[in-house]
Amino acid sequence: MNIDFTYQNPTTIYFGKNAIDNLSSELNNYGDTIMLAYGKGAIKKIGLYDQVISILEKNGKNIVELSGIMANPTYEKVMEGAKLVRENNVDLILAIGGGSVIDCAKAISVSAYCEGDAWTRYWIQYEPVDNKIVPVASILTLAGTGSEMNGGSVITNEEVKLKNGRVFPANVNPVFSILNPEYTFSLPTYQMVSGIFDMMSHLMEAYFSGEDDVTSDYLIEGLLRSIIHSAKIAVGNPTDYEARSNLMWSSTLAMNPIMGLSKTQDWEVHMIEHQLGAYTDCAHGMGLAAVSLPYYRFIYKYGLDKFVRFATQVWNVDTTGKSKDEVALEGIDAMEQFIKECGIVTNIKELGATEEMLPLIANSTVILGGYKVLTADEILAILKVAYTA
Repeated sequence: MNIDFTYQNPTTIYFGKNAIDNLSSELNNYGDTIMLAYGKGAIKKIGLYDQVISILEKNGKNIVELSGIMANPTYEKVMEGAKLVRENNVDLILAIGGGSVIDCAKAISVSAYCEGDAWTRYWIQYEPVDNKIVPVASILTLAGTGSEMNGGSVITNEEVKLKNGRVFPANVNPVFSILNPEYTFSLPTYQMVSGIFDMMSHLMEAYFSGEDDVTSDYLIEGLLRSIIHSAKIAVGNPTDYEARSNLMWSSTLAMNPIMGLSKTQDWEVHMIEHQLGAYTDCAHGMGLAAVSLPYYRFIYKYGLDKFVRFATQVWNVDTTGKSKDEVALEGIDAMEQFIKECGIVTNIKELGATEEMLPLIANSTVILGGYKVLTADEILAILKVAYTA
């Protein structure tokens, strides 16, 4: 562990079939006005909306609603929520849904009382938040982003075709999150497996960097094996509680900053996918999978020993009689086979990308990188492979 770090996580997690029972006691810690933030109505179909409304009413809360939050939340939607917060003097934003809803709630939290343009200040210039922050809490219905226990908020500005992420300090984390794996049972398989690769990608972004011996890498390998094991069960039986509970908790841990402590990290796959998403509005995890395969095949030689370790420790690749290059590539091949078994997309054309979009995506992608810092031309080459896969 060669890199110094400071770690803080103030989120309280209530996990399990009866986790919702803790909502009433938590509500006592906040004021009278609660804003419910949610998507396009899925929570009503499973009865969760009515249950939460009943709890809020029994606790004498005034309810303000922001519905219709989309899969890739827009800055326009953030501003709509921020206006509601100011007009109603909201005391707590309760986000019910997946990572997009929770990301949007956090964006509203920091933007409602921002002086000036919040997009420019907080997602372009990455300024410290110096204004009032409205507390956020969450009830999770889709596992994938880990937004329920971190300060991350990814927002799309449709006007300028940019999808930018920002990890805010721990004071923007949800103050509490309710995680009942049963709330994820009704998800379409497409959304479930998209979330599964999202959580895997979060781990790999931290993993594929550095050459030192870091405890975080051992944790990441264990989580990846757990996700792979449970994913195979959940794809066959989406209501297997043990598998879905393991996936939900693995997702929360995967994007908890603790997995990247003392790591330099990569995050180029996410940067490429963000711009792919800005142009196509594709499901985040699907975009990550389609980009990851050509990206890792492009950079593996620059971090060869780690890719060999990935192949052996995560995918159980046998090294007998094989070169390091062969082992590393076999590990990536094993990941591709897993992706296809789960029904995850590997071609960005299927996600709505066109050939005309590819240079626009490449040239607007933020350049980060771990073992290899790419050029825009190299990103374009990767996108072309992802397009013809």
